[in-house]
Amino acid sequence: MRDFAAAVGLVFAIEGLLMAGFTEQMRKRMAAAAREDPNRLRGVGLGAALLGVAIVWASRSLL
Repeated sequence: MRDFAAAVGLVFAIEGLLMAGFTEQMRKRMAAAAREDPNRLRGVGLGAALLGVAIVWASRSLL
């Protein structure tokens, strides 16, 4: 559970840095995402989640 909390905190930190450093670009990207097909966004989100799980698994078992 401690690792999960650390991972969530890291996501917030990275997201915050992106919003602070690239505010206008992030606004444009979020507006573009709002216009995107929901099924495509769902697929991209699922793919990103699977990639994240694979990275965590690989880092835990191979390193």
